[in-house]
Amino acid sequence: MKKGTLISYLIIFMSVFLISCSSATEQNDQDEDVLITVSAAISLTDALEDIKQIYENENDVSISFNLAGSGTLAQQIQQGAPTDLFISANEEWMDTLSEEDLMVEDSYEILTKNKLVLITHQATDFSFDTFDTINSEEIEQIAVGNPETVPAGAYTKEALESMDLWDELSEKVVYAKDVRQVLTYIESQNADIGFVYESDAMSSDDIHIIDTAPSDSHEPIVYPMMIVKDSEHIEATEDFAQFLTSKEAQEIFENYGFSS
Repeated sequence: MKKGTLISYLIIFMSVFLISCSSATEQNDQDEDVLITVSAAISLTDALEDIKQIYENENDVSISFNLAGSGTLAQQIQQGAPTDLFISANEEWMDTLSEEDLMVEDSYEILTKNKLVLITHQATDFSFDTFDTINSEEIEQIAVGNPETVPAGAYTKEALESMDLWDELSEKVVYAKDVRQVLTYIESQNADIGFVYESDAMSSDDIHIIDTAPSDSHEPIVYPMMIVKDSEHIEATEDFAQFLTSKEAQEIFENYGFSS
């Protein structure tokens, strides 16, 4: 065989080999599910888990949740934590990230809404039954999310300040890292009363809702969502975000105590 012919065969063989490898790689990529990381306010936990099951059954996508207080999640995104979609429990943290050019601007949407409630353990009985008649003499400890990082805590402080109760009650406040920890304090009776979202209170059989905060005592409780600019799966994340606003998903949120 001539040298030139041998070289030609080798070139053809290598070309076919490389094309085959490329096709196999592309096929493997197609076979693997896209993984979307969603950083979401922890109060959305139960509803999101139900929605995840439905969505993953119908799509070649896997959803991973990073659930915590909105402030904690926002700080993680600021520090470069891999995140595709952020769902906050207030607009303040979302605005902060947007101002820092970390979000896809036209992806902003209000996902759902909630209410702030005053809770205690089912076995506890107090003389007061409204926000503005809380009797501090009956209370030893009050569980509140840290207002600096937990939106529920910020809403609580705002509501109590509007009723001129914050200064009186703040000395008895025990700060929690997120709204679910507030719930745990009340369930374990390590705190007498606490302030959580209505959806959280509805998730526990040990909780008694004493009262709902007047809607004009604090800023509206909304859950905005936006796609993170550094997401490697923008298109897949857009599709999941669209599903979250669908009638099917919204009904799940409502079943857990949220509102549209």
